[in-house]
Amino acid sequence: MKRALILLAAGQGTRMNSNLPKVLHQLGGAPLLHHALSSGAALAPERTVVVTGPEGEAVASAAQDHTPGTVTAVQHERLGTAHAVLQARKALEGFDGDVIVLYGDTPFIRPQTLERMCRAREAGKDIVVLGFDAADPARYGRLVTRGDDLDRIVEYKDATDQERAITLCNSGVIAADAKTLFDLAAAVGNSNASGEYYLTDIIAIARDRGLTATVVTCDEAETLGINSRAELAAAEALFQIGARRDMLDGGVTMIAPETVFLAHDTVIGRDVVIEPNVVFGPGVTVETGATIRAFSHIEGAHVGAGAIVGPYARLRPGAELGNDARIGNFVEIKSAAIGEGAKVNHLSYVGDATVGAGTNIGAGTITCNYDGVFKHHTTIGSGVFIGTNTALVAPVSLGDRSMTATGTVVTEDVPNGAMALSRTPQLNKPGIAEKYFDRLKRQKARQQKKDS
Repeated sequence: MKRALILLAAGQGTRMNSNLPKVLHQLGGAPLLHHALSSGAALAPERTVVVTGPEGEAVASAAQDHTPGTVTAVQHERLGTAHAVLQARKALEGFDGDVIVLYGDTPFIRPQTLERMCRAREAGKDIVVLGFDAADPARYGRLVTRGDDLDRIVEYKDATDQERAITLCNSGVIAADAKTLFDLAAAVGNSNASGEYYLTDIIAIARDRGLTATVVTCDEAETLGINSRAELAAAEALFQIGARRDMLDGGVTMIAPETVFLAHDTVIGRDVVIEPNVVFGPGVTVETGATIRAFSHIEGAHVGAGAIVGPYARLRPGAELGNDARIGNFVEIKSAAIGEGAKVNHLSYVGDATVGAGTNIGAGTITCNYDGVFKHHTTIGSGVFIGTNTALVAPVSLGDRSMTATGTVVTEDVPNGAMALSRTPQLNKPGIAEKYFDRLKRQKARQQKKDS
């Protein structure tokens, strides 16, 4: 059966109190929208339509970045969910298959849950609704059922006291044949307390037309929608709990899991040790047996097997650490490949560089990679020894087994096996220090007397 997605993302998110569209607020280092698209992408949809608001260019761009080929439909007037679904009708013209309606602010629905909905459709039900048993039904819409059949969905505002006592609640996610979905959505009216066209009304209309409907249930946590900053923070906490659990189950050691923060795409191999207070941004892979020491921040980087990072290290996007590399305290690596067994142990910055295997970079070394307009590359060969407080002014190359003396500023290429040395001769002036401090002390005494 062919499948398509309609993802509703036109909400203004006024409770977020933000200039950023609600679905672009981040969870686990990725927009909420991307989480919803990822869930739907597991169904291998033939078409994906994202319904945005009238100023939804940023949402449309984010959707394209995640799922190239996504089509955008604009809901110029926010008249309700049924009206929003109808905005996707033109984009799905000629499509013969099932449509699953998802929401850009509902990030936790699992692909397995959507697959169960699809199987229920294949079993012959005309409409499948995703529901959940709520611990506190609050103001959720209620699912009114008879056995396995769904009779109708009642919004809280319009529900009777008897209907409000129902704990089976509506997530909003619906699966149906495309033609059926659009025909039913077009028949929805707005005679309700909010004056909106509710997608939920299609169930009662469908039953009046002799169509069948059923409910597939999932855990309540999957259906969590994000409408405020507080809910976003709660969702982030839930995401982190789940991500940490998955890492621990996969053979990762975390000394203090509650202090480690992971991104949606973090990949960590078995027998990796992660010390407390480590942050992983998007795009990180850590290979088997590596150690990430405390208070390190890693984003857009690859850490090879057996490597050690930190404590207090920062790996920025483009950092590539070879197996058994060592990155120590207060070291920053950016857009640089650090070779196997190489060491950058103390207080250094290596950016836009290639460092060969077995090289040792001394404390206080920097690659001077930016001239104010352009970035330039530094190439350091294998087995090189970089002395403390060396400045490598790119573009520059240092050959294999070369070295630099402490305090050197390297402005020219260094051949294989050579030493680079640039120092001003030291000159000692007898007695000058004592005279200098005596003069300053007298000046300070005069100033204090004047101030008093």
